[in-house]
Amino acid sequence: MGRANKVVLAYSGGVDTSVCIPYLKEEWGIKEVITLAADLGQGEELGPIQQKALDSGAVESLVIDGVETFVRDYAFPAIQANALYENRYPLSTALARPLIAKMLVEAAEKYGADAVAHGCTGKGNDQVRFDVGIMALNPTLKVLAPAREWGMSREETIAYGERFGIPSPVKKSSPYSIDRNLLGRSIEAGPLEDPMTEPLEEVFDLTKAIADTPDEPDYVEIGFEKGIPVSLDGNAFGPVELITQLNARVGGQGIGRIDMIENRVVGIKSREIYEAPALLVLIQAHRDLESMTLTADVSRYKRGIEETYANLVYEGMWYSPLKTALDAFVQTTQERVNGTVRVKLFKGSAQIVGRRSETSIYSPDLATYTADDQFDHKAAEGFIYVVGMPTRVWAEKTR
Repeated sequence: MGRANKVVLAYSGGVDTSVCIPYLKEEWGIKEVITLAADLGQGEELGPIQQKALDSGAVESLVIDGVETFVRDYAFPAIQANALYENRYPLSTALARPLIAKMLVEAAEKYGADAVAHGCTGKGNDQVRFDVGIMALNPTLKVLAPAREWGMSREETIAYGERFGIPSPVKKSSPYSIDRNLLGRSIEAGPLEDPMTEPLEEVFDLTKAIADTPDEPDYVEIGFEKGIPVSLDGNAFGPVELITQLNARVGGQGIGRIDMIENRVVGIKSREIYEAPALLVLIQAHRDLESMTLTADVSRYKRGIEETYANLVYEGMWYSPLKTALDAFVQTTQERVNGTVRVKLFKGSAQIVGRRSETSIYSPDLATYTADDQFDHKAAEGFIYVVGMPTRVWAEKTR
């Protein structure tokens, strides 16, 4: 069945995406398969993955470094929006998908491919994120998802690959499904499918167990410019180095673990474990700085925007008109979000213990209860009379 002549395949080096190469050629009549592996800071050597794609039948194997773009253009806007899906998950995995979709579309246009493909199944979120992202960027491209259609079990998939020279996994495969990038790790499946089963320490990598953390707290001062983190303890860092350093410090204090029942895009509930040390603390610190630099009405209105924003990112709508419009609102609010937030990291807890800002609208002269108080107390009586009038009138009429 010929669906396209040349395809760019999102490639991870795992069984499913490796088997996609011969499957696309043999079953769907694709003449050329180009693979694309995105380096998003997963800490994995991509050279062997590149070779494996060629060995599996790819005509070309691309490895693209997108780490800095990932942090600067995807993570930082999400921090500015305080984006937490269901008020808990900072979208560490979800944020990678629109960038990979963009890479696939750009590669397809560069190499003259008429389709792109991925190895997602029909139950997950990523199929939605890839499909919608790709069609938003280039609606003329076909999107192929062989693993959503082939109906093979894990064992059958491995056996199919062996027919075309793809080696089966040498070691006993982990019961967990793990995705990693610079922002964090997501862990699911295996024993974790029982919501009452406590995750074993073996599933974690970026965060220490509380028992293994230092007995002294670590204080970190995070500097922001226009809502973007730019420094740690007064030292300026680029996007990647800042996340890398903060991941180590926050995770080293046992902070950054999330265990939640999550509502997937396709309508099912899923038990998910996440590690996102730096991202969680950055959102916490950023939100605190906003409390010092934004007016009350903007802060309150932005809360609703943040929930919508997080839902859009989770559901794969990064390139949608509504997300673009919300970006414009968020960016406007960030003009004065400048300053430093002091965070105490200790034994699994991140506490904001200080903040300062040159664009602060916190006024000590108005807030103080000392003799320096500049607030006009007599003005309060008239204010209370006006603000309380509807309640007083209602009370009088309903007695």
